[in-house]
Amino acid sequence: MKHHQFTNEEIIIFRKKLLAFYDKNKRDLPWRLLAKSLKDSDQRGYAVWVSEIMLQQTQVATVINYYNNWMKKWPSIASLASATLEEVNEAWSGLGYYSRGRRLHEAAKKLIESGQPMPKSSKSLVKELPGIGPYTASAIASIAFNEVCGVVDGNVIRVLTRIRMIGADSSSKAVNDFIWELANTIVDEERPGDFNQGMMELGATVCTPKSPQCSQCPLSTLCMSYKKVTSKGIKCSKDGNIPIKKEEIIDIENIQSCKFCLADSTPWDSKLGVMNFPRKNKNKSPLAEEYDVAVIQNNNKFLLVQRPNKGLLAGLWEFPLFLRTENSKNEILSLQVEKRFSIKIEKIKEINTITHIFSHRHHTYHVVTGVTEAITDSSSDNEGLKIVWLTKDSLLKSAISTAVKKIFKECEEHGVVQAKLAVKRKREVAVKGQRTLDALFSLQTNKKKKE
Repeated sequence: MKHHQFTNEEIIIFRKKLLAFYDKNKRDLPWRLLAKSLKDSDQRGYAVWVSEIMLQQTQVATVINYYNNWMKKWPSIASLASATLEEVNEAWSGLGYYSRGRRLHEAAKKLIESGQPMPKSSKSLVKELPGIGPYTASAIASIAFNEVCGVVDGNVIRVLTRIRMIGADSSSKAVNDFIWELANTIVDEERPGDFNQGMMELGATVCTPKSPQCSQCPLSTLCMSYKKVTSKGIKCSKDGNIPIKKEEIIDIENIQSCKFCLADSTPWDSKLGVMNFPRKNKNKSPLAEEYDVAVIQNNNKFLLVQRPNKGLLAGLWEFPLFLRTENSKNEILSLQVEKRFSIKIEKIKEINTITHIFSHRHHTYHVVTGVTEAITDSSSDNEGLKIVWLTKDSLLKSAISTAVKKIFKECEEHGVVQAKLAVKRKREVAVKGQRTLDALFSLQTNKKKKE
């Protein structure tokens, strides 16, 4: 096990080289610039907090615009706490993993209601605020409040498993705990935030999952995987011709008593080089589900249903979905719509089949469009879920998922979305007992004008 740990001398070199790399190569990301400019600790913590939540499972390039828009709309914890969940979902629309935005909103409300300042330590952040786990707490505490603590995310796991040749399953508790121990040991005591960002920057730009740029890595002299590859006289990665220096090193993956070395069942693959690490057990196959999707139009409005407040895509709006099962396979979609919404649809047209992949589910949507001449006079369907009729513009501004956007775009490309459909009635009758989001938007706009 000692072979996987750092010596004191290695730690000093690690800190010096990583911080020099970060100072020279760090990207001027909006959350870094904002956090650096803020003097108020709560404001600085909030700026880092929002960025870390958005960056979970999401690429930096995707997050930038969402972050800028979010901070412009809600520049403080108090302003976020005053927002509605509907507004939060709208701002998060398209970013995925929607529970992140909901929990961020919950935590902001909790802080304002308690009258307490934002927690400053990693332990108190985890304990007191919903949606904050060990990684997010350590990132906020080190970057915003200068707490000396390491961070462990996918980038850090990749960097450390390669540098120390940790070949056991990186998703196991034992390995995860050990990597946290390493991260807390090597973090720089004077610049913990910059050090941790440097680790993540290195993993994101140099020590990447595929085609790592080992020749550009500031830590190559400390990297056991790199030394092993070069001692074999082969390329360490796919980044080009790298000068080879043969060097005798201990083949630590052959130390049978070490629980962190490569197992006999998963030996070193010379074709992969440093990409032998990290190792993970194969994930279970994602759950595959098929749905019929009914895109129903009345004049220039579309029927949407709000999902339950818990579970996948909680609280978001979507077109009516009908899960395909053995029992429902032969049931006509128009009858399913009539049974659930008490409306009849005509001009039914099959559009296309669309696949959308979530992290743990694969959804296949069989898209069908139809027209109805009568809007239901209820604000909910027969299953108790809220419903609303929206114009195209309001639909695209509302809290909808990426999958719904894909479905709507497909309908547009097939020419079935029209500005206004001809119906027998000359005048649309107002719906009793139902407030549309269009009306809500109008009320909010008028209210702001009066203020």
